[in-house]
Amino acid sequence: MTLNAVFDRLWGDYTTQNPSVQKVYDLFLNEGEKVLNDHIAFRTFDDSRINIEVLSKVFIQNGYKEKGSYVFEEKHLFAKHYEHTTDKNAPRVFISQLITKDFSEYLQNTVKNIVGEISLNDLESDELIFSGNVWEKPSFEIYNRLKEESEYAAWVYVNGFRANHFTVSINALKKLDSIEKVNQFLKDNGFLLNSSGGEIKGTKAELLQQSSIMAGHIEVEFTEGVKTIPGCYYEFAQRYIDSKGNLFSGFIAKSADKIFESTDYYEK
Repeated sequence: MTLNAVFDRLWGDYTTQNPSVQKVYDLFLNEGEKVLNDHIAFRTFDDSRINIEVLSKVFIQNGYKEKGSYVFEEKHLFAKHYEHTTDKNAPRVFISQLITKDFSEYLQNTVKNIVGEISLNDLESDELIFSGNVWEKPSFEIYNRLKEESEYAAWVYVNGFRANHFTVSINALKKLDSIEKVNQFLKDNGFLLNSSGGEIKGTKAELLQQSSIMAGHIEVEFTEGVKTIPGCYYEFAQRYIDSKGNLFSGFIAKSADKIFESTDYYEK
């Protein structure tokens, strides 16, 4: 599968499930902006059958290379980011995984059980990255129990394998050319920003500033019936030139830690 086909399919699934994201994208286009993608992110568990190494394969086969790794002690996550070796406009790929041994026996057993339900065909397929929930219909009771320990685990349990977020590159915007302008534009259009750690995560000195809208509410069919929970979100990133004259291309763990909270549950 070509890289363009992979990203097109991920984007199609992402915007279909999350109409609020499409609204933001369209608002930028209506302003005459060209929307380039800074990075795309995925979530998974550290089980060797579905971990970072497994999810990254389709990108590595299409010219990507590992560029950095990150530890999130508070969220009990490990992550890696990948960049395309020749196409500078190709978005970075950020894949994180939950360190399940840090959690209760209940959470660990739940993860083992759902991964055990994935068919061998799905596990070995290049389609896994956008196959969504490949285990049985989720239980709202289990979702809530997982959420008490890890919102991240609860999100993966319901959503499975799909893009957790895409990211608008502020560097590619003409009119809305600063993170402050982007944030104000979003608020003026009725979007709720993730304010954990401040609306802007990171500083110019750190060479990366990020913000995000809170994930829009979506309807999910659980075994107990249809419930409304947060889905995926849209992120915005502005990068700065380092002392050697290069655009910073990595990530800042303490900023990303707060961005993860864009899928936290909140009342509408």
